Amino acid sequence: MKKAECTTILVGKNASIDGSTMIARSEDGGRTIIPEGFEVITPEKQPKHYESIISHQKIDDEDLLDNPLRYTSAPDVSGESGIWAAAGINSANVAMTATETITSNSRIQGIDPLLRKGGLGEEDFVTLTLPYLHKAVDGVKRVGYLLEKYGTYEMNGMAFADHDEIWYLETIGGHHWIARRIPDDAYVVAPNRLNIDEFHFGEEGFMADEQLEDLIAAYHLNPDREGYNMRHIFGSSTIKDAHYNNPRAWYVHNYFDPEFGGTPSDQDQPFICHANRKISIEDIKWVESSHYQDTPYDVYGDQGTPEQKKAFRPIGLNRNFETHILQVRNDVSEELAGVQWLCFGPNTFNSMVPFYTNINDTPASFKTGPKFDLKKIFWLNKLTAQLGDTNFKVYGELETDFEQKSLAECHFIQHETDAKAKNLTGETATELLTAANQKMADQVYNNTIELLGNMVNEGHCLMNLKFDLLD
Repeated sequence: MKKAECTTILVGKNASIDGSTMIARSEDGGRTIIPEGFEVITPEKQPKHYESIISHQKIDDEDLLDNPLRYTSAPDVSGESGIWAAAGINSANVAMTATETITSNSRIQGIDPLLRKGGLGEEDFVTLTLPYLHKAVDGVKRVGYLLEKYGTYEMNGMAFADHDEIWYLETIGGHHWIARRIPDDAYVVAPNRLNIDEFHFGEEGFMADEQLEDLIAAYHLNPDREGYNMRHIFGSSTIKDAHYNNPRAWYVHNYFDPEFGGTPSDQDQPFICHANRKISIEDIKWVESSHYQDTPYDVYGDQGTPEQKKAFRPIGLNRNFETHILQVRNDVSEELAGVQWLCFGPNTFNSMVPFYTNINDTPASFKTGPKFDLKKIFWLNKLTAQLGDTNFKVYGELETDFEQKSLAECHFIQHETDAKAKNLTGETATELLTAANQKMADQVYNNTIELLGNMVNEGHCLMNLKFDLLD
């Protein structure tokens, strides 16, 4: 099982509307549906011994530190290919999302190839990293250590955030890595390519394994006459990038800054960018749901030819299975700071729920099972999306109304809960936040049932299987 179609969005604290750090990713898959869930992993549930399912890599027990923190997780519920925890926030209010599958090239693969036996991958990184972090930069150091010791069999990007900082790390070959701190006033969109461009070894805000700079020189890997552009050195610039990766970044850039311009296939779109306004949760959800609206490339639009509608891969599509925005807030107490906005299924047809992460349990409707079950929001969202896709012009407006209603109600519950929990600590706060999560989950679940009913009513007269006496 490989999930290679994600899109990562990162927003620094001075670039966000409320001063929070935000790291987001849509977790996408292939033709087979991958049911996703939502769990709390308490210290006693953290593995004391670990072996990867896919690679059979065993982790030395001393690398499973004896002081893990509680953290949230969005795992694949089947467990057949491992945990795949995807994303979460721990009790120190450090967030992690992993991983964005990225590209490579034959030059680095000929020097430090991806492992064919053993090594770590997307299956493992959150479980082996998040419970041990107290700052975002700790995530870079921890993953760097694991990569250098155990290696990896795939190319991945991942992000870490705390109250103040966001770091983005990309793996290089089988054992090397680079990382860059995202400026506080900037945002990043990272599709399935190697994304870090400008890089300065030894300067604040940049990190890499100790051998990487010498490796670039020794093997003549740098095609540029000056400086280091890691995408040029270690990444790709292919026809697939032009149709599968670059257009997603181009569309987000033009949403956040209409003067960005460019063309969808541009290979050198910048990694660090600045929006023309402060970015909200709704902005991130919108771009993670986007399908090239108001362009000829929108599969649901009126502008393009059939060929144009299939030219570029959108962010929002049928293979979205889980999407999160990990928010660390700076205008509330530590007890309330961590919020894991979460939705399941195709983003064009679902709604985010802002789950507090200082909790002891997760709502039943988000504890997905592997089999189709309309009591679980994952499967309910899959159903509404597949029905909605049959006539987007009719069902799209119903979904828009549903999402605005759901987000407004969740915001209201969140504001209400923030006020109630303002001075609470310990188990009292945890119980209140756990109850608030249940209330929001129930509200969105009921709204989704209502949406499905409205779609059935609206679609009744649109069926081809009909016969009216007045026809």
